[in-house]
Amino acid sequence: MEFKEQLHEYSEWREDIVQAIEMYREWRNRYRLSDAQSTDTILNVLNGLSNDRITLAFAAEFSRGKTELINSLFFAESGVRLLPSSPGRTTMCPTELFYDSAGSYIRLLKIETRMADVSLVEFKQDPKHWTQIDLDCDSPEQMQKAFQALVAVKKVPKQVADKLGLWNEREAAELGLLDAEEVEIPCWRHALISFPHDLLKEGLAILDTPGLNALGTEPELTLNMLPSAQAIIFVLAADTGVTKSDLEMWRSHISVARGSGKQGLAVVMNKIDSMWDDLSGEDGYEASIESQIKTSAEILGINEKLFFPVSAKQALLAKIKNDQGLLEKSRLQGLEDYLSKDILSQRRTILKETVSRNIGFLVTESLNLTETKFRNSLAQLEEFKKIDFENADMTGKLMAETRDRQNAYLANVEHFQASRRVFGIQAKMLVDSLAKEKIDTIIHQTKEDMSKSLTTFGMKQNIRKLFDDLRDLLQDAVDTTNETRRLVKAIHKKFRDEYGFKEIEPQLFSIKQYQFELEQIFEEGELFRSSGKTTMTEQSVVVKKLYSTLISKARGVLRNAHKDASTWSNSVLSPLMHQIKDHKKQIESRLNMLRKISESKGNIAESIASLEADLRGVKQQHKELKIIIKAMHVEGLADKKSKSKPAATAG
Repeated sequence: MEFKEQLHEYSEWREDIVQAIEMYREWRNRYRLSDAQSTDTILNVLNGLSNDRITLAFAAEFSRGKTELINSLFFAESGVRLLPSSPGRTTMCPTELFYDSAGSYIRLLKIETRMADVSLVEFKQDPKHWTQIDLDCDSPEQMQKAFQALVAVKKVPKQVADKLGLWNEREAAELGLLDAEEVEIPCWRHALISFPHDLLKEGLAILDTPGLNALGTEPELTLNMLPSAQAIIFVLAADTGVTKSDLEMWRSHISVARGSGKQGLAVVMNKIDSMWDDLSGEDGYEASIESQIKTSAEILGINEKLFFPVSAKQALLAKIKNDQGLLEKSRLQGLEDYLSKDILSQRRTILKETVSRNIGFLVTESLNLTETKFRNSLAQLEEFKKIDFENADMTGKLMAETRDRQNAYLANVEHFQASRRVFGIQAKMLVDSLAKEKIDTIIHQTKEDMSKSLTTFGMKQNIRKLFDDLRDLLQDAVDTTNETRRLVKAIHKKFRDEYGFKEIEPQLFSIKQYQFELEQIFEEGELFRSSGKTTMTEQSVVVKKLYSTLISKARGVLRNAHKDASTWSNSVLSPLMHQIKDHKKQIESRLNMLRKISESKGNIAESIASLEADLRGVKQQHKELKIIIKAMHVEGLADKKSKSKPAATAG
């Protein structure tokens, strides 16, 4: 199955999950199980799914045929080279392609914005900073002409290039440009392209990164955008193999972005058509490709299975001319199969884990509550069927027992409210330990120290100090979290042991994932800081951008920690609260029925019929939930309680 078909199938699968979660939200509303926290959690999951994109990042040094590869993979049906990829006219700025329902356009950010102390993320949120070119999607020629803006360059004084982080003395010396008064630089820092291509509409997004210079001077690319892509396609040229600059890009940026697992990574050995040689024959051709792949794999330190020999140029020509033989010879199908099977499959797994992690606890709670309600209703029905209500003493005794239960319930409520007040104090300490104000104080102090530093080394030291301070902040939060977790466990145990409540394993908040993410950011920053490109330039503008990128990422991690701690503290006692409410309804219903029976013997059959109706309602409630969970396509959720008696009876 082609990548296009696989992406369409994935898009439909994701939409099925969205609909199932919408049904679950409506189910909770219908049976009055909703609260502000659970609704917020569900809406966040739905928002994440609705905005989900499959991002493929293409990275390569100049003249590796990367842009031609993108054209051949996704845009051949336009009949032209949609993205500029002619010799010497390659993409000059990082480019993102996606679908935006607001319109079709190219937005270009001026290279001079590098001087501003503003991140790319912040710039993206305000279109007024961008130069916009509207696209006529009915005219491939107009679009092709508009895309030529991506390759625009201009000449500026050497001092200006230096301030922008685009001057490197070593490279200038190698090119014989040390004495040049003016330097050629890209006109644009970043490009955003939106147009209604079918693949883009279904969630595909493409990141095109132009060479080591861009990655080496834009930390946000290396530390934010590449790691967040579902796959990185690193492009080499078959006729050159791994060059010195290829290796520098790989070690400093690509390998770092993928981590040790190297998941979602492919190396394309492009331009195999340069090795077509009638004199050596087919066997010699195959041997040349295998030899180049083996050598390159050893240099990069990765498995040969991650290499895909391709001729992007011939693949594009074959698709435009509908030449099946040439398409097979281009070997593009192998790469398309990898993207279809491996990358989309990985994304499915990630989405399943995200849904399970974020609303799995809510679903488990819903199953527990419906099954507990079923057992209680069934037990009361069986009890009422066996009782001799002709015996007034027996009825009186049952009413007295039920009133005792009601008194116990009131004690439950009192204890629960007291426990919740104690927990609230502890939870506030946890949430406050991650408050924005505390984080801002640390960041502003480091920024002030950094502005006073006159050397790049001094700025780098301040970055290191910042992360040490943030580590300490998270460690303080760990201590508070541990106290809060112990209290939650104690409250649940008390209600289970003393009041006979069903055991529900409380969802426990953990700070570990945020510590791990923060350490990853620091390691990525340290690798970037010490990379050959950054070390050789020693330019403060690069270090400042590194600082702002690290700050942005660290803020994001700590903001999530604060938000998650707040959400958790507001919802962790909800299962107990729901059990208490159900217990109250059961006692009040029982007392009401006993009162009616004692007043008029004719109400016995009516009461039993009412209990049977309630039981049917609970069965229906449980059955609906099971159907909804199955529709979520998340393994494990639907089977969590499948062995319990109520589920089997209610289903």
